[in-house]
Amino acid sequence: MTYENLSGRTAVITGAASGMGEATARLLAARGARVVLLARRAGRLGELAEKITAEGGHALAVTADVTDQRSVDAAVARVHEVYGPVDLLVNGAGVMLPNPVDDGRIDEWQRMLDTNVTGALRMIRAFTPDLLAAAADGRTADLVNISSIGAHVMFPNYAVYGATKAALTYLSESLRTELGPRDVRVTNIEPGLTDTELGGHIDNAELSGQLNGMFDAIGTLASDDIADLVGYVTSRARHINLRQVIVLPTRQA
Repeated sequence: MTYENLSGRTAVITGAASGMGEATARLLAARGARVVLLARRAGRLGELAEKITAEGGHALAVTADVTDQRSVDAAVARVHEVYGPVDLLVNGAGVMLPNPVDDGRIDEWQRMLDTNVTGALRMIRAFTPDLLAAAADGRTADLVNISSIGAHVMFPNYAVYGATKAALTYLSESLRTELGPRDVRVTNIEPGLTDTELGGHIDNAELSGQLNGMFDAIGTLASDDIADLVGYVTSRARHINLRQVIVLPTRQA
């Protein structure tokens, strides 16, 4: 894709230790942005920060858990201390734990809600003032939420995961009505089958096998494909907001 240069921008990417978050961080850094790598796995973040720096980029590793408000508060303070205000937030942290609803896995439901919905809200609450200030100053400001095609397409045994992603999609649409008039762009990206660590979280052998079968039959997107899309939408002229993007492998119906 064709990008404008992202030099001068400061981006926070959650879920940056792997998958789409890691790929997005590397791409944004390669395009000139200073990137904040935010996730729970300190070792992975440190390695990624070193790689980005070795490639000539600027990266700050911040260990944090988006489900813990005190952890988020400490992370925000660290970001502001080192980089100052940010103008680009990518909510990439997520967890997918499919199981039949009648299994009653409340622990899994709570984990998905805390990460996929409340975790995103914690980050939005933390950095919306920065985004609004950047926009008011005439600069480009972006909020990007990584949702899922599961927000619209029903998959058996993925009801709660799909519900969390539907909530994130709705939240994105609603936030555009609040932030768009103040020049903050809100983009909701809904990937289809994508090869990330999410599938490795599944502890149901039958469902894991079904997912692998879909991967084999249909093919998948790569994390780099999603990062490429994030780079594209955030590098448009500031009056252009690609607000909703559904991206699927060509063979996925």
